[in-house]
Amino acid sequence: MAIEIKAPTFPESVADGTVATWHKQPGEAVKRDELIVDIETDKVVLEVLATADGVLGAIVKNEGDTVLSDEVLGSIVEGGAATAAPAAAPAAAAAAPAAADGEDDPIAAPAARKLAEENGINIASVAGTGKGGRVTKEDVVAAVAAKKAAPAAAPAKAPAPAAAAPVFAAGDRVEKRVPMTRLRAKVAERLVEAQSNMAMLTTFNEVDMTEVMALRSKYKDLFEKSHNGVRLGFMSFFVKAATEALKRFPAVNASIDGSDIVYHGYADIGVAVSSDRGLVVPVLRNAELMSLAEIEGGIATFGKKARDGKLSMEEMTGGTFTITNGGTFGSMMSTPIVNPPQAAILGMHNILQRPMAINGQVVIRPMMYLALSYDHRLIDGKEAVTFLVTIKNLLEDPARLLLDI
Repeated sequence: MAIEIKAPTFPESVADGTVATWHKQPGEAVKRDELIVDIETDKVVLEVLATADGVLGAIVKNEGDTVLSDEVLGSIVEGGAATAAPAAAPAAAAAAPAAADGEDDPIAAPAARKLAEENGINIASVAGTGKGGRVTKEDVVAAVAAKKAAPAAAPAKAPAPAAAAPVFAAGDRVEKRVPMTRLRAKVAERLVEAQSNMAMLTTFNEVDMTEVMALRSKYKDLFEKSHNGVRLGFMSFFVKAATEALKRFPAVNASIDGSDIVYHGYADIGVAVSSDRGLVVPVLRNAELMSLAEIEGGIATFGKKARDGKLSMEEMTGGTFTITNGGTFGSMMSTPIVNPPQAAILGMHNILQRPMAINGQVVIRPMMYLALSYDHRLIDGKEAVTFLVTIKNLLEDPARLLLDI
């Protein structure tokens, strides 16, 4: 019986997807819950699993084809036998007559058998070129070489990471044209949309990270021990400072919907995370209620899921405010672009030791530039600057986060 393989049910915000990779080919055996095909959408890659044991039948949608929600991708022949299995039959058949000859080693020379055992080669799978189909040492040497070459060749079948650029030899005047991934195309579309439809401005400030770094250095080991291996980073301090500042400046946490302003009584913070497919922004829901450990644990989980391509659609949608950290890549200053329909985004940057004038004395301090890009249609310049100064003050005196002052 043939069972249809269907695309997942996409949420309303996703119109369609693209078949990214078929992990099985027609005639190959599949097991229930085994990954068969990846569907790439504007936000995430969705995995389609086998619903029964059997053999992959006809493929209806090939790699690169556009698919709609619940559209048929192919089929599984339930209980079918894989066509690849008979390929091993000739070797077994060839071995049978040889075994009937009654010789001690009918199919392989002793040296060939020893070499095969040392290299984990099944002697029955080696095609013999000797007299009567006997496997020689040279046949096994060739099989060993083929086995060593196979792992190196295998990755070539897998598609290169979407973010990877082609590598050219020096002096080659060649070009390579590749289609944008859906994620990259959607990012491009939204960036242009933000630039076209918003009155976007950016305000800058700098924060002295001395106190945060001292606090982290003093308690990071105890923190990790007390919270089951969760490491204390800098991002949790910025998320906590941002949620506190958003309480004081609700317009920064708002969005525009037509001619209405929508104020949110919660802080769903999007945290930009790097992956092979590009920058993705999973969302920490109700971050204003989370502890530092919960924030760090959530970010670590998102990071792992992003690297493994396991982020769900729900984890990638929504968000009332975003934080991005270009400092992890060495950025000293940048102007982040607001993620519509949000009204603002906070950009973190590299921490550098710089001379600062403190109480009339020149001292070396770990300094970070901060950038707040905002929609001037909704947020006034004074409000944006004061919001960023609030974050600066909370970070330079982290006790304020605990005392709520």
